[in-house]
Amino acid sequence: MRKKKFCHFCGTKLTEKMFEDSPRLFCKQCSEPLYENPIPATCLVVVDNRNRVLLVKRSVEPKKGFWCLPGGFMELGETPEKAALRELKEETGLSGQIDMLLGVSSNSSAQYHTVLMVGFLVKSYTGTLVAGDDADDAASFYYDELPEIAFESHAKFIRIYYTAYSS
Repeated sequence: MRKKKFCHFCGTKLTEKMFEDSPRLFCKQCSEPLYENPIPATCLVVVDNRNRVLLVKRSVEPKKGFWCLPGGFMELGETPEKAALRELKEETGLSGQIDMLLGVSSNSSAQYHTVLMVGFLVKSYTGTLVAGDDADDAASFYYDELPEIAFESHAKFIRIYYTAYSS
């Protein structure tokens, strides 16, 4: 994982020191610690009228070639809901309506250290399914026929839906 080397405010080289009982990157020029936080992302458990879950096949690393839920990183100014629905449209061509929050989880990431994942349920959607953006394929699967899921947080949200909310 790459580490930050320079202060994003003044450009001074960062040092590491104990601050607030934790080792932190610190800018001597600004006299400020550099707080690093998880990267927020969203994903969607999209289910059809046959109770199948929609997955996309990743065309990018990490986990290129593996299946996962539609989703991605939040952008500045977006709510988690807006980010999730934007990613759904970009990756599948579908427009949806969020039914409920399934949960919040975190994943370790080689590139981002920690990703904070917000999972939503979508049962109402429109459009024509087409893989797009960073997806090679998109398809719906019955729970007992799921392929290996790329990320544990995605698998967790799928399990939550099928154990608690599936009819």
